[in-house]
Amino acid sequence: MLYTSTQNDKIKNLRKLNNKKYRDETSLFLIEGEHLVLEAYKKGCLQELLLNEKSSFSLNVPTSYLTDNVMKFVSELDNPASVMGVCQKNEEQTMLGDKILILDNVQDPGNLGTIIRSAVAFNIDTIILSEDTVDLYNSKVIRASQGMIFKTNILRKNLLEFIPKLKAQNYKIFTTNVKNGKSIKNVEKSDKFAIIMGNEGLGVKEEIASLADEYLYIDMNKDCESLNVAIATSIILYELDK
Repeated sequence: MLYTSTQNDKIKNLRKLNNKKYRDETSLFLIEGEHLVLEAYKKGCLQELLLNEKSSFSLNVPTSYLTDNVMKFVSELDNPASVMGVCQKNEEQTMLGDKILILDNVQDPGNLGTIIRSAVAFNIDTIILSEDTVDLYNSKVIRASQGMIFKTNILRKNLLEFIPKLKAQNYKIFTTNVKNGKSIKNVEKSDKFAIIMGNEGLGVKEEIASLADEYLYIDMNKDCESLNVAIATSIILYELDK
């Protein structure tokens, strides 16, 4: 079917998926671009394909066609992709695996997306988001992840309650601390671990950091006081994966 009006109820509801509240109510979210749509399709969570009326793209899922004007109305981008999709939120897996990344109050969606991408690259089994971390289904998170949100297990938890449960299951808990930490190069590797990374400006909350078994830091030039959390996380995950 071809949709030509922005006043259509279905089109209005698609646009509402740009708001977290409506995403939470429906357990649906929007993606844009062929690459993300194909990753969602392979994962089995693509519910509907939304195509520009001129597009020849095709997948074996329910498909709607939108005019240029309607596509722009639905999209958050200044220049909308010709291929969009409506997806069901990922099913959470109960099996955590041995390698866990915990994110405490990460706020920038670009950082979260980049971290997810690095976590997949360096073989993290599960990512745990604190309750105050940015929404996983924010469109900027999804784009920055380059589709990797479809390739890993991501949960949202109360960290003060969850981390002690990991400790009880013999996970070694790491976090960062420049003053009292050990160089990442000298940290004794563990087959079963969780690494906690924190907020862009404030780092890991003190009450969360106090739950760690060991502190670590990244060796770097003294002229540089700190690294972006996505870059720091990527370096640490690389070192722990060696």
